[in-house]
Amino acid sequence: MSSEPTTTAPAPAQRGQDVIHNIGYRRYEGQRLGRSYARRSLFIQSLRGAFGLGRSAKSKVLPMILLAATSLPAAIVVAVSVATNADELPVGYPEYVLLLQPVIGIFLAAVAPQMVSLDLRFKTTPLYFSRPIERSDYVAAKYAALSAAVFVVIAAPVVIMYAGAMLAKLDFGDETKGFFQGLVFCVVFALLHAALAAYLAALTPRRGFGIAAVIVVLTVPYFLMSALQAIADEQDSLSAVGWLALGSPGTLMDGLQSKFLGGASGFPGGHGLSNAQGALSLLVIAALIAGSYALLSRRYRKAGL
Repeated sequence: MSSEPTTTAPAPAQRGQDVIHNIGYRRYEGQRLGRSYARRSLFIQSLRGAFGLGRSAKSKVLPMILLAATSLPAAIVVAVSVATNADELPVGYPEYVLLLQPVIGIFLAAVAPQMVSLDLRFKTTPLYFSRPIERSDYVAAKYAALSAAVFVVIAAPVVIMYAGAMLAKLDFGDETKGFFQGLVFCVVFALLHAALAAYLAALTPRRGFGIAAVIVVLTVPYFLMSALQAIADEQDSLSAVGWLALGSPGTLMDGLQSKFLGGASGFPGGHGLSNAQGALSLLVIAALIAGSYALLSRRYRKAGL
């Protein structure tokens, strides 16, 4: 006698499941702050992030160490000037900033990829570009934040030196003039180096590659041009020393401060720029800033799509 297979009927769904609940959704009726608020918020958030504020304690270590590394020697310079009753500071304000180039290179290599390339790596740029912020707003906020971060790092020791000069009762007119020349130099220095670093960091979503690119571009051309200038000076080719200054950001800034801001030239032999070389250096600096910013904006036309 064959037995027929038995099937078990599915249990009926419990009463109360698959119910649409009214969660009381309401339209936003508050003030819409628009693009300017979003742009300003992104700027503040990026600037804070450059110094590790609002992030983990580990993220604050390197920026704060580098800030101390730029400011502590300035305090020592002031202390020595006071102790020796010097008539002036042993180093000028723009010249002191030039001495900080290795430290600034490390700072930019650490901050620029964190500020720019991580958004590309983790594909968070579409969240920014949804609304109300535009790609131009994103680029402007990031560039402004990186420039402001560099300015803070290099302007802090300039302020310390000026305050010390006033406490030491050095000549008010000379020191005030040098102080404002130093601030102008800090602005141009920050705009140029931030533009280069931001574009280099945005070329790759990999933070390590961005760090390497920033360090190489900001350091290798400087040492190469300095070596070539030394060779030109040995051969008494004074004109070549000035023209070689156009070959790297560091030598460009050195020529700028010695030609237009009253600083002492750091070129071999203490040679400065001629009038033609000085005018061309200004054009090259402006072209580098504008060109790097334009390339950075172009980089984000398709980013995140």
